[in-house]
Parts: sequence; C-alpha cells; structure tokens
Amino acid sequence: MCASELSERKKLILKAIIEAHIAGGEPVGSKYLTENIDIACSSATIRNEMAELESLGYLEQPHTSSGRIPTDKGYRFYVDSLSDTYATANAELEGMTELAKVKMNEIDKVLESASKLASSLTNYTGIAIKPRPSSAFISRFETMYLDENNFIIVMLTSIGNVKSKSIRSDIALTAEDTEHLTDCLNACFAGLSAEKITLPIVMKLEGMLGELSSLSQTVIKSIYDVMSEINGGSLRYSGIDHLLQYPEYSDVSQFKELLEVLERQDDILSIVSDNGKEDIKVYIGSESPVKVMNNSSLVFKPIKKDGKTIGAIGVIGPTRMDYAKVLSTISSISGNISSVLEGDTAKIVVNSNNLLGEGDHNGGE
Repeated sequence: MCASELSERKKLILKAIIEAHIAGGEPVGSKYLTENIDIACSSATIRNEMAELESLGYLEQPHTSSGRIPTDKGYRFYVDSLSDTYATANAELEGMTELAKVKMNEIDKVLESASKLASSLTNYTGIAIKPRPSSAFISRFETMYLDENNFIIVMLTSIGNVKSKSIRSDIALTAEDTEHLTDCLNACFAGLSAEKITLPIVMKLEGMLGELSSLSQTVIKSIYDVMSEINGGSLRYSGIDHLLQYPEYSDVSQFKELLEVLERQDDILSIVSDNGKEDIKVYIGSESPVKVMNNSSLVFKPIKKDGKTIGAIGVIGPTRMDYAKVLSTISSISGNISSVLEGDTAKIVVNSNNLLGEGDHNGGE
C-alpha cells in the first residue's frame, strides 16, 4: 500500500501521532488519540489502525511502549501532504523589513541575516549556504588608482559578489596605466571560468600590457585567489545552541559528530550544490547521504537572482521538527529575499509584528 492509498482514517491517525510526537517527543498511544482527535471509532479500532501503519512502515514502536512514534517514511508522508498548508501560512510570516535594510549586493550578509532570522523563528539551527558554482567567473574588472606603487583590482563575480585585491607594483604607475590594465583584463578574462584561463590567454594579456607586463603574474594570482573563493562555496550557521534543548542531541558523541559535519562543510555543500531547483528540499533522517544526520532533518531552499542560484537558506533540527512552521518560514524568507533582489519591493509586507512579534515561535518542544 502506497501513501496515496492510505484511508482517510489512517491519514488522520498518522497526522495526529506525528503532531503529538513533534510537540511532546514521547510515544503516542491510542488513549491520547481517542481523547484528543475527533474520530468516530473505538479505541480498539484505533489500535488496529496504528498496528497497520506500523506494518506499512509509517510508525514504529520503541522498546515495549504501547505508543508509537513516526518513522522517516511517516514524516515524509506528512511533509509531502503539507504543501497547501504552508503555502497558506506564508501570509503569517511575510515582512522582511530587517533584511531589506541589508545591502543587496552583499549577498553574504543577506544570507547570514536570513539564517539568523530562520533560527530565531523556528528555534532550530539556521544555515546560510553559498553553493559551489559549476562555472563561476568574473564578469567585470575595475581598478582604483591609489598612488604610483599601489592600486586595487575590483572584481564583480557571476554570483553577485564584489571582490577586491590590493596590488603593490614594483614599477611606477599612472592612473592611465591602471585604466589600460582594466581594459586588458576585461578583454582577456571577463566571462571566463578558471578552467578556461589557459596559457595562450595569459600570453595574450602580457602582450596587451606591453611595458606593464611585469604586473601580470601578481594580477593573475589575485584573480585565481578570487576564483578559488567563489568556487569553494561556504556554510554558516546560527543558533547551534538551540539543538541542545532537544533530547535527540543529548548524546555528546553524536552531537559532536554533527558539529564536525557543520564545521567541515563539504557534505552539506555537496547536497545543496547538487539541488539547484527553486523548490524547498527536505532531507528527513536516513534520507540524508550524511550518515551522522540520521537523527536530524535538513530543510533548505535555493535563492535565485536572474535565474542563477546565488545561495540557499535553511534549518537543521531533529527529525520531529515542526515541519509546517519550518516550511512556511523558509518559503517566506526566501520569497522575500528574491523579491528584494529583483527589486520588486511591492511584494514585501512591511509588518515586522507578523514576523518577529507576539506568539510562540518555539519549534517542537
């Protein structure tokens, strides 16, 4: 029997068990269901339905307890059935007035602010991710003349970052020399990814520079340094201490392994970089290719500008996280960031009370 073939009664019971377990963290028994959900059947019938849901892999019975807890398959069914719910709930979270104050050309700061906001709203660990671009490049070069021995190269990257490198020259330069350097760099390197910067192109730059060719080695090193930065991806997280309140992370050794995954970054960067679609992505427990996250869920959504993925925001929390709240929060934050990036501020509801104001924003306990 697949999820679409579950009877309405089974769906109702499964949903009630999942939401009760999310709220309390304890196994849920038939007595709770008969007292707390509106269902026209006996306690014995509910127990039979729970047993069937267990045999189908949606529930499991820990130890000798009479209650059940959801499996990863159960949570997956629950998340997949939430699409209408979280789309409707988005209106409760719109209003990114604080993010709107961040300079939109500073993508790192935008994502970091969004991560902190996601953490504070959900009470889980917020993550800000800059995925590894498949072919990032520098789209434009500019130079700033300081004095005859010093200038700055300013590089606008294809993922929206502005990078700069200070260069010291052993030969005396004029402002006209740095302008010439700008023209040469744009002619030779603009629009090329690192793997396309070949020796013939480097030799072409040296030929165009003429008497300034002695600058080429230092300048090219600076360009490669920036290329390495923008192709490496990055992961920042906030609110890691939130996880300590959940009993799922009471095992010190397991929690340390999770911290090591976050600090190492590579595993999560690979997951996000391989999922560039605009949809929210949810990895529940064992669905994650990262083994130490079997007790956790990762939810994230890519942020796009001009059709390109420039980052992603999300949260990490226990598998019994409040998915309805998390999906709503991530969808709303990412949507507002996209609206600001595209200059469509009319879509941003400037009502910070809806976003950060009254009410319980804890997620799961």
